[in-house]
Amino acid sequence: MDVNRVAELQRWQDSGAMWEVISRRGDTVTVALLRCDGGEEMDRFTSDDSRLLAFIGDRRSSAD
Repeated sequence: MDVNRVAELQRWQDSGAMWEVISRRGDTVTVALLRCDGGEEMDRFTSDDSRLLAFIGDRRSSAD
Protein backbone atom coordinates (compact mmCIF):
# COMPACT_ATOMS: atom_id res chain seq x y z
CA MET A 1 0.00 0.00 0.00
CA ASP A 2 1.44 3.38 -1.06
CA VAL A 3 0.69 6.00 1.60
CA ASN A 4 0.81 9.61 0.44
CA ARG A 5 2.61 11.16 3.43
CA VAL A 6 2.57 14.64 1.88
CA ALA A 7 -1.23 14.56 1.70
CA GLU A 8 -1.33 13.21 5.24
CA LEU A 9 0.78 16.10 6.56
CA GLN A 10 -1.32 18.62 4.61
CA ARG A 11 -4.55 17.23 6.12
CA TRP A 12 -2.95 17.24 9.57
CA GLN A 13 -1.96 20.92 9.20
CA ASP A 14 -5.28 21.90 7.67
CA SER A 15 -7.07 20.48 10.73
CA GLY A 16 -5.01 22.77 12.99
CA ALA A 17 -2.58 20.15 14.26
CA MET A 18 1.20 20.21 13.89
CA TRP A 19 3.95 17.90 12.75
CA GLU A 20 7.60 17.88 13.78
CA VAL A 21 10.73 16.27 12.36
CA ILE A 22 12.11 13.93 15.03
CA SER A 23 15.19 12.80 13.11
CA ARG A 24 16.91 12.87 9.74
CA ARG A 25 19.29 10.14 8.65
CA GLY A 26 20.56 10.29 5.12
CA ASP A 27 17.50 10.23 2.87
CA THR A 28 15.15 9.15 5.67
CA VAL A 29 13.05 11.34 7.92
CA THR A 30 11.00 10.52 11.03
CA VAL A 31 8.00 12.76 11.61
CA ALA A 32 5.79 13.05 14.70
CA LEU A 33 2.13 14.03 14.35
CA LEU A 34 1.16 16.29 17.24
CA ARG A 35 -2.24 17.29 18.61
CA CYS A 36 -3.33 20.90 18.18
CA ASP A 37 -4.28 21.30 21.85
CA GLY A 38 -0.96 20.86 23.60
CA GLY A 39 1.38 19.06 21.28
CA GLU A 40 0.87 15.50 22.55
CA GLU A 41 2.31 13.03 20.05
CA MET A 42 -0.43 11.01 18.40
CA ASP A 43 1.62 9.06 15.87
CA ARG A 44 4.94 8.99 14.09
CA PHE A 45 6.30 7.52 10.91
CA THR A 46 9.61 7.12 9.09
CA SER A 47 9.84 7.53 5.35
CA ASP A 48 12.32 7.84 2.52
CA ASP A 49 9.69 9.07 0.04
CA SER A 50 11.32 11.73 -2.14
CA ARG A 51 8.02 13.64 -2.38
CA LEU A 52 7.88 13.90 1.41
CA LEU A 53 11.53 14.94 1.67
CA ALA A 54 10.93 17.68 -0.91
CA PHE A 55 7.78 18.86 0.91
CA ILE A 56 9.56 19.08 4.28
CA GLY A 57 12.77 20.52 2.87
CA ASP A 58 14.84 22.10 5.65
CA ARG A 59 11.86 22.69 7.93
CA ARG A 60 11.86 21.23 11.44
CA SER A 61 8.10 21.47 11.88
CA SER A 62 4.88 22.70 10.34
CA ALA A 63 5.42 25.95 12.26
CA ASP A 64 8.44 26.82 10.07
